[in-house]
Amino acid sequence: MSEGIEGIPQTAEQETKGTKEDKEARAAQEAAGVEQTGVSGTAEAAPSADRADTHTDIDTDIDFINPLRDPQDRRLPRIAGPSGLVIFGVTGDLSRKKLMPAVYDLANRGLLPPGFSLVGFARRDWEDQDFAQVVHDAVREHARTPFREEVWQQLAEGMRFIPGDFDDDTAFKQLRSAVEELDASRGTSGNYAFYLSVPPKFFPKVVQQLKKHKLASAPEGSWRRAVIEKPFGHDLRSAEELNRIVHEVFDPEQVFRIDHYLGKETVQNLLALRFANQMFEPIWNRSFVDHVQITMAEDIGIGGRAGYYDGIGAARDVIQNHLLQLMALTAMEEPAAFDAASLLTEKLKVLKAVRLPQDLGQGTVRGQYAAAWQGGTKVRGYLEEDGIDQSSTTDTYAAVRLQVDNRRWAGVPFYLRTGKRLGRRVTEIAVVFQRAPHSPFDSTATEELGSNAIVIRVQPDEGMTVRFGSKVPGTSMEIRDVTMDFAYGESFTESSPEAYERLILDVLLGDANLFPRHQEVEESWKILDPIEQYWATHGRPAQYASGGWGPEEADEMLARDGRSWRRP
Repeated sequence: MSEGIEGIPQTAEQETKGTKEDKEARAAQEAAGVEQTGVSGTAEAAPSADRADTHTDIDTDIDFINPLRDPQDRRLPRIAGPSGLVIFGVTGDLSRKKLMPAVYDLANRGLLPPGFSLVGFARRDWEDQDFAQVVHDAVREHARTPFREEVWQQLAEGMRFIPGDFDDDTAFKQLRSAVEELDASRGTSGNYAFYLSVPPKFFPKVVQQLKKHKLASAPEGSWRRAVIEKPFGHDLRSAEELNRIVHEVFDPEQVFRIDHYLGKETVQNLLALRFANQMFEPIWNRSFVDHVQITMAEDIGIGGRAGYYDGIGAARDVIQNHLLQLMALTAMEEPAAFDAASLLTEKLKVLKAVRLPQDLGQGTVRGQYAAAWQGGTKVRGYLEEDGIDQSSTTDTYAAVRLQVDNRRWAGVPFYLRTGKRLGRRVTEIAVVFQRAPHSPFDSTATEELGSNAIVIRVQPDEGMTVRFGSKVPGTSMEIRDVTMDFAYGESFTESSPEAYERLILDVLLGDANLFPRHQEVEESWKILDPIEQYWATHGRPAQYASGGWGPEEADEMLARDGRSWRRP
């Protein structure tokens, strides 16, 4: 649409001018009518009065501003317009435990339109009512908000199920018919998001089928969007090829790549912490920060995911997406605005400035968990898991040391680590500060004092801890670490929504702030690919005991720098 003066679309500008001219004309007519009546008392004023009466309601609509729609009024949540969601692979664990409960929770909070529709696509011989029962059971078991029958009934009326394979043309014809029927019966206005909750190898087939059956093309005035789960390829070449195939069907702004960590409240709070407070940003640089540690630890093994996990590993599964995204948000400069384009610009600057260690053998570590006692239970090692080859070199633990070559962070190491079968489930970002350049206290007074730190807890206890030194009560001067703690559950009456609630709502709203763009995905693979290539030709992963905090080699990596890992 062409634009007129001051960025106003010409159509809107013309409407505004027309409205103004109409008002001026009516005002002149009314004035003329009053004057004539006052002078002659004739009926010549009647036509003008009649014309004025016909515009009374219009004037009221134009002049009236609903205060509840004030954009500065934060009492009103963002509510999705008429729309529907199609989930491919709807019978999988992700859909059952996360997606369907998230849809219900959004409906229960009043954030979905009354006619919202949910369509499932999978290889099951189900009817619509069978699918509704599966969703019902998943919601009952996993929903965050209380179950309400009236909300469920309204949601269930818009549920449909399409059985079939991804290469089944008949099934996609049924899907198109279902979409058209829901447009008519539920008023979805042709707006649909297609959620690909399927293995990455099926992404090309699904998007090509959507194009073939004209499901990817939106009717005039409507939208279609594709939601893709990680992993986005397994290296740079595959990621570029995947992006090429997807973008042949959907424009880049129509593609939403889900990284559920970016939907977590604490990750979003990282931006608020840095850019809404004056007390943190002045010290968020190389002059004060000694190093940064970003940890994602799991206390479980691979479970029944051998087919997916073996050959992928911890670095590809977590570092390439989750941890590099957290690093980019921690290190980036202040964006011009909180919108997708501005955030992308600043995160890309960080990813492009990342430098790998010169010696990858000294600056990276990979490991595999071994059999041990964990939580009072004897657990198997990775090579003993069902479906794992004894010669597998897949990493279940990975740690890397990265640098960001820019003025703010030059010389500050970023340590990223992730692993399975570690001491506890935790994800955190720890910004560790330099020690004071001079201390008036003797060494015995401060021997138990560590470095100041700001720790952002992403999960499970969402919040933030500030660590600093304080005098121990008593007659002697002894200084010891203490903490100040902020916890979401204690500071706010409303519990934090699940990440998938926020992300699904953002997809329906078309808000791409929290979704990695294809440029970020490809830059992340450029960082990880050299590490994976080095590991492929240098030995085997180090073994570490289940229930611990990784292999000794990871501790030695930090010890060489005169540092040590935090114990979450």
